[in-house]
Amino acid sequence: MIRLMIGNQKGGVGKTTTAISLARCFAGRGLRTLLIDADPQGSIAVTLRQRPERYLADFILSQLPLEDCVTGVAPDMDLLCGNRETSAMEQRLLASYGREYVFQKAFKPYLGRYDAIIVDVAPSISLLQACAMVFCEQIVIPVSTDTLSVSGAGATILSAKTIAESLNCPIAVAGLLPTIVNRSYGLTGVVLQMMEQLGAAYSIPVLPEIRTDQAVARAARAHQMLADVDPRSKALQDYEAAATVLLKSLGWKKQKGKHG
Repeated sequence: MIRLMIGNQKGGVGKTTTAISLARCFAGRGLRTLLIDADPQGSIAVTLRQRPERYLADFILSQLPLEDCVTGVAPDMDLLCGNRETSAMEQRLLASYGREYVFQKAFKPYLGRYDAIIVDVAPSISLLQACAMVFCEQIVIPVSTDTLSVSGAGATILSAKTIAESLNCPIAVAGLLPTIVNRSYGLTGVVLQMMEQLGAAYSIPVLPEIRTDQAVARAARAHQMLADVDPRSKALQDYEAAATVLLKSLGWKKQKGKHG
């Protein structure tokens, strides 16, 4: 099973677009995929104009059945939305025993329903980020072509190492994902080189870059996914390439007779 947390301590790096796009790419290949929005801003619900009756906080705190809280947003793709109640949920969890394992415990009964789970987290060090790291064990860090986003990636790597060591659990970074890449800008080459150096320092691969694409803005305005707005967009092609590398590196093999 594939479980990925999408995060960077710096905002504005294409994190939500990456979470949605990778989830859609996985689902498009027949993987039953669950996308979880653990960001209190509820960006995914806003982006896809979803207004479900139940949210992540309802699932975790009220222990409602997962099927009562998710929304099908594409073939083989379910979404568990976050909202402003996510912050209140996090505050309540701070006083709980074994709080970093809350996601692991809550989702364990449902793991057999999905082949891939992607968790989008807020651009800050938080309990929910720790919960997502412990649950997913693998992280993809989107890094836009500015120096601050590289610093944010470094902070995310160090945070993962600290949590892994303190809780004695396996957490690894599956890849640094260059996003919003425009090679015509002079700084782009410098930042990409910084990413390569950061990856080399921690033995983390740099994934295929995601080029700038007006289709991303059109999809946001239409409150739709890239695949629905422009199936031939270059950004979607790039996300497909990144998905291919991730699935291979994480050892995904389609089971015989599964998904038709």
